[in-house]
Amino acid sequence: MDRLIYYVLLLPISRLPFFVLYGISDVLYLIVYRILRYRRTVVRNNLTCSFPNKKASEILEIERSFYRHLGDMIVESIKNFTISETDSNKRMRIVNPELLDQYFDSGKNVILVGGHYNSWELFALAVPGQIRHSPMALYSPLNNKFWNEKITSSRSKYGLQMLRIDAVLQKMKTLKDQQIAVIFGSDQSPRKSQLVHFTKFLNQETAVAYGAERMARELDMPIIAGSNIKVSRGHYKVVFNLISDNHKDLRKGEITKAFTRQLEKDILSAPQYWLWSHKRWKHCEAEHQPDRLIR
Repeated sequence: MDRLIYYVLLLPISRLPFFVLYGISDVLYLIVYRILRYRRTVVRNNLTCSFPNKKASEILEIERSFYRHLGDMIVESIKNFTISETDSNKRMRIVNPELLDQYFDSGKNVILVGGHYNSWELFALAVPGQIRHSPMALYSPLNNKFWNEKITSSRSKYGLQMLRIDAVLQKMKTLKDQQIAVIFGSDQSPRKSQLVHFTKFLNQETAVAYGAERMARELDMPIIAGSNIKVSRGHYKVVFNLISDNHKDLRKGEITKAFTRQLEKDILSAPQYWLWSHKRWKHCEAEHQPDRLIR
């Protein structure tokens, strides 16, 4: 069934022109939001808790805009199976790649952090051709081997390296012949077994995975946040913002807090483009083992 869905449904759809795909997106909005009511309770609760001072009408407006954007994300993700490298670079532009050049020239690896905001999938395709570092994205394998292979193959087809998150530190210590940009997604709900730092995010105490900061400290890597901005339908730009390149005088958790603040700033500027359907606030501080908390 998985092969049937991929080869008979998704691949033909992915070859359609964008104007047709956005017509499909408009229909998906009606189906997902109006008929299936996909995760509407989760989205409404997330928005209400994140914006307690907004009126119900304002929350509803963001909610509807989010589901329209979600339709675009669905069809754009399908399109990414067959999109050309040229087209992906036209639709996702890095505004200031030169911020990384000083670290490349001095032989330093860097860490890029971002969130599930706007088109993170398109960034994965476009980043190899726009920075001098070799980009490496961390991921947790899917249980379904077929979809795990198809998705990782799609993301890596233009030069992005995909590395299991549980093998990254060991891998980084063995790399000597290339400068790497390690990409972390910083806004998913971490597992209880992960090291976390709790910080205020969108009006709520939030567990943020400590992995990016841990790597930055252990391997002396500059850490840079990418702000993903929607320019128009199907077109995006990313602006890099330096979080820290000298960590020794910073207390534990300060780096994590800083890039979380940057993501929050991006979300507040246009909240409809964040992944509100994700169950972000599943855990409270009391649920985490004391030795897993970074204070």
